[in-house]
Amino acid sequence: MEGCIGFALGALYYSEIEIKAGRAAQRNFDTYRALRIHEMPKVEVHIVPSTEKPSGVGEPGVPPLAPAVANAVAKLGGQRVRRLPFTRAGLVET
Repeated sequence: MEGCIGFALGALYYSEIEIKAGRAAQRNFDTYRALRIHEMPKVEVHIVPSTEKPSGVGEPGVPPLAPAVANAVAKLGGQRVRRLPFTRAGLVET
């Protein structure tokens, strides 16, 4: 679970897919900038008891993380982030 949060934050801070002539300009992950361990925030994971059979718990946490952080930024600063990676250039007034 912590790994999925680190992966999602890395995408939020560093990832961008550039489209040129209708195709992704990036061809491989050899230049992919991942979040480093010293950049990782403190994370607390709470597992909710359930009678359901166990299933994957890591990957479902990736897609909602960037929108959740974008909403927090908008709530705190009055500006909404509209693109990845999160930079000042991607902020727009709400």
